[in-house]
Amino acid sequence: MYAVIKTGGKQYKVSAGEKLKIESIPAEVGSQIELNQVLMVADDDKITAGTPLVSGAVVKATVVSHGRGEKITIFKLRRRKHYRKTLGHRQNYTEIEINGITG
Repeated sequence: MYAVIKTGGKQYKVSAGEKLKIESIPAEVGSQIELNQVLMVADDDKITAGTPLVSGAVVKATVVSHGRGEKITIFKLRRRKHYRKTLGHRQNYTEIEINGITG
């Protein structure tokens, strides 16, 4: 059984027992969260697609940790103009473990 959920402006295909990193959410480590923006649920041959969300479907997860991703370097350059600019960015994330899918 798997589901497609939407969180943080992105879509993820999840199944029970799997860990994934999503956009940072304000929740304590070890707390239970419910992701209710479920776009699709598939259980063997039975596939339920929402328009746009599946009503009554919920994905339950546990917050494992919070962290910051790899550093991304942004380099801007205008040739022949002596303009050079270097910036960096690290995106915050929340790692969750999927406990179960209902719906």
